[in-house]
Amino acid sequence: MSDGFATSDDPDVTRNAGAFAEAQGERGEDHQSQIIEALIARRSVLPEGSSYARVADATLAASSRTAEAELRQARLRSRAADKNWLPSLGPSVSLLSLSSIVASLVVDQVLFDFGKKKAEREFARADVEAAAVALSQDENDRVHTALSLYLKSEEARELAAASGGAVTRMREMETIMAKRVEGGISDMSELAVIRSKVAELAATQADAVQAGRTARAELAAMTAGSLDTVHGIAKLTIPGDAVDPLSLHLAHAERDRDIAEAAIARAGLLPGLSAGAAISSRDGVTGPDLVLSSDNGIGFSTPDNLKAVDASKEAAERRVAQAREDAARRLAALSQERAGLAARAGRAVDLAAQGQANANLFRRQFDAGTRTVSEVVTVIESMARLEAEAIAAKYAGARADIEIARELGLLADGGEI
Repeated sequence: MSDGFATSDDPDVTRNAGAFAEAQGERGEDHQSQIIEALIARRSVLPEGSSYARVADATLAASSRTAEAELRQARLRSRAADKNWLPSLGPSVSLLSLSSIVASLVVDQVLFDFGKKKAEREFARADVEAAAVALSQDENDRVHTALSLYLKSEEARELAAASGGAVTRMREMETIMAKRVEGGISDMSELAVIRSKVAELAATQADAVQAGRTARAELAAMTAGSLDTVHGIAKLTIPGDAVDPLSLHLAHAERDRDIAEAAIARAGLLPGLSAGAAISSRDGVTGPDLVLSSDNGIGFSTPDNLKAVDASKEAAERRVAQAREDAARRLAALSQERAGLAARAGRAVDLAAQGQANANLFRRQFDAGTRTVSEVVTVIESMARLEAEAIAAKYAGARADIEIARELGLLADGGEI
């Protein structure tokens, strides 16, 4: 599948394999990334063939995948850094006099640099890992956004249907009351009250229909293909503690990158040894010359600068611990919220069923002459409210499920990214 910005036959710019698999394949056996391997092993918790999976597939198929382009950039930088141990070549032009110019080719080879070149390679590899996690987060966020819009449209559809049923019942009572008013049995004020309740329920139905249309239009704008026939929600089975959140993987990648950056900064404060030679048409080959130099020079502030660099490594480790704590706290809060919503949804469904039964009972009693129109209208209004609460609780639980799945990065298969 084309990624939208490259049509070359170069394997680096095609999607014959997943972006993660390509990034891992470029690394030597000694530098295989555990983070990228964990991303590849991730499996979506969306049931295959379900409405959720169909929405996710359509959403990912239409993704512009900006983060994938950034991952490719990081991979190219890493490939370039892997060759930084080779000698560097550069031209040199000297003006000896107003009429004499000497051009030469300078060759420079680093012999000892306190691990700077190695740290540059490690920095580039960690940058690839961070970009890979960012891509996984981007794809999971996109699926989450699409599923949120889908759930919003489905909730609106169910609410519109429930409100429509209540409107039908209420209009039947309105018709009966209108005939009573015409016959002089009931007062016009009672009819006005019923009509206002009909108008409120009809407005709720119209708002739900409009909200559903808006959500579907937004969903259609970010998906490939029509999803108008897709309905219903799916039950998700989330592994929980068996999977590390994506935010924790990103913290690990950023820690490795920060530590490598600190190593580069430390090497820049210390003297390094390099050998250089020059080739010119005038002097032939000159050198090799040994050069002892420091990128930042050595001064009275160097010891403190070295301590600051070492302290930055400790800070990077502590950021990982903080990220682990923050992720655990968010997941704990979401899990408790999901449990509370599940209990609330169960109670709301029972109450809605009771409200439906009461409405049916009061209508039969009204037909038998033991209930008044006002009593039946009140029960219908209560039934509509309970049904709306049950629908809201049901979809709140569904949203909590996909929020937990997004936090863990389980809304898209890692091998397919």
